Amino acid sequence: MENKRKEEAGQDVTMQKEDFAALWKTIHLKVTDTYEVPPEILWVNGSTIGTLGNFSASTGKAKSKKTFNISAIVAAALKNDEVLKYSAYLPPNKRKILYVDTEQSKYHCHKVMERILRLAGLPTDKDRDDFVFIVLREQTPDKRKQIIGYMLENMPDVGLLIIDGIRDLMYDINSPSESTDLINLLMRWSSGYNLHIHTVLHLNKGDDNTRGHIGTELNNKAETVLQITKNQQDGNISEVKAMHIRDREFDPFAFRINDNALPEVMDGYVFQQPKQDRSFPLTELTEQQHREALENGFGKQVVQGYSNVIAALKQGYASIGYERGRNVLVSLNKFLVNKRMIVKEGKDYRYNPDFHY
Repeated sequence: MENKRKEEAGQDVTMQKEDFAALWKTIHLKVTDTYEVPPEILWVNGSTIGTLGNFSASTGKAKSKKTFNISAIVAAALKNDEVLKYSAYLPPNKRKILYVDTEQSKYHCHKVMERILRLAGLPTDKDRDDFVFIVLREQTPDKRKQIIGYMLENMPDVGLLIIDGIRDLMYDINSPSESTDLINLLMRWSSGYNLHIHTVLHLNKGDDNTRGHIGTELNNKAETVLQITKNQQDGNISEVKAMHIRDREFDPFAFRINDNALPEVMDGYVFQQPKQDRSFPLTELTEQQHREALENGFGKQVVQGYSNVIAALKQGYASIGYERGRNVLVSLNKFLVNKRMIVKEGKDYRYNPDFHY
């Protein structure tokens, strides 16, 4: 498959005048054009995590209860109300939810479906037209994409598409070309059908990075990436925070699984903060100070390697009088990547001047 793409890349890429004329109408942006603000449909504590025409993701390590978290999102969308800490509102013409599971058996998918209905306070002995659940465990990656595409083409009232898990829509999780193709497909589906897509991807076992090249692409292109982490002292408790978010960050929250096998919010839960995060006063710096420091440290260059990134941050922030040690610079780097002020692509880092502070 990889060789086939390489062969295709070497083919003639010229375009006929007639074809370009038709395409021009869809790609040309004019300052006199007017566009509606994308409808917001999903929130956490008042922060927008999902809009129509975009996609987002949940990520976490094995057994972190990602699917329980997804269940709460879907339940909130089903009832157009709040479940756990998620609030949802799907417009009247976009009330249908399509849930795609690529990993579990029909038996376990049925348990997930029942859990969602119970969370939404809906009966579990009656099928619903606005909630469609499909199981694609036995299909190939290409067949899974074909089935999803066909259903979206024939279900114009879908407002929320869940893909649990996106890794199974590709053959090689570390293929740059396949990852780019899949992310482009998500962007086409979300904008072309005016819906929101929420996907699920695992974290690496050894660190908190999303798996493979597809994880890097998700971090760079997704509207929001939620991270679900199992509490180290109590495996029945999971923490939810924003790994990446375009809107303002929401306060993290925690949930546990109650006696009815449903997730419920842990009120009064105290999050343990790493010492270096407590000692790093991000509020001291304004947006303009960040811009000046990053321009001085990175400019338009691509910085390769983590140690070189820390060196660039040290130089850039020292230039505005903000000299700090390595521990603080490590936290600063995490903050900047989270805010997409720095974009990480594999081992490459670059300053993104189009960030929203």
